[in-house]
Amino acid sequence: MKTTTKVFIGVGAIVLILLLWFVGAYNSLINLNEAVDEKWAQVENQYQRRADLIPNLIETVKGARDFEAETQAEIANLRTQATKIKQELGAGNLNPTKLNEIDAQMGSVLRGLNIVVEAYPNLKATENFLALQSQLEGTENRIATERRRYNEAVRSFNIKIKRIPSKYVASYLGYEEKEFFESVEGADEVPKVDFS
Repeated sequence: MKTTTKVFIGVGAIVLILLLWFVGAYNSLINLNEAVDEKWAQVENQYQRRADLIPNLIETVKGARDFEAETQAEIANLRTQATKIKQELGAGNLNPTKLNEIDAQMGSVLRGLNIVVEAYPNLKATENFLALQSQLEGTENRIATERRRYNEAVRSFNIKIKRIPSKYVASYLGYEEKEFFESVEGADEVPKVDFS
């Protein structure tokens, strides 16, 4: 084999190795860039979940709280009226129309609550508040997890575009460092949840 043939084969092998390396670095950078974009999309997905879920949960809890407060007040009022009627009955001031009216009101309230016993009903506002608290915590944990995953993807991408020799491919392709997620100013302050 001639020397020139050996040189051409050597140069061809080097060019092929460089081409394969370039393609590998290019594909790796594309994968890492897409991973960063996908992770950020997941962060935004969790933000959207929070924006959709939390206001509806708060309104549901408020509605349950208000319903229970009104129901408790109405039951207490009806019981007070029933006690007055019983006192009037004991005093001999019987008014059957008024007694039937109060009895009908009390019956409709109790039927609405599906109450079997005479005691005050076991209402569920506290459970609703606990469920809301659990959903708030779960939502914030999901967001924190997705932010962490995003930052991990950014870290991997940034390392790849800074390392030699892929640094040159990244520069050629116009890739720049991605920014890590950083909290906004004041995020270290405790947020307030308002139930008014």
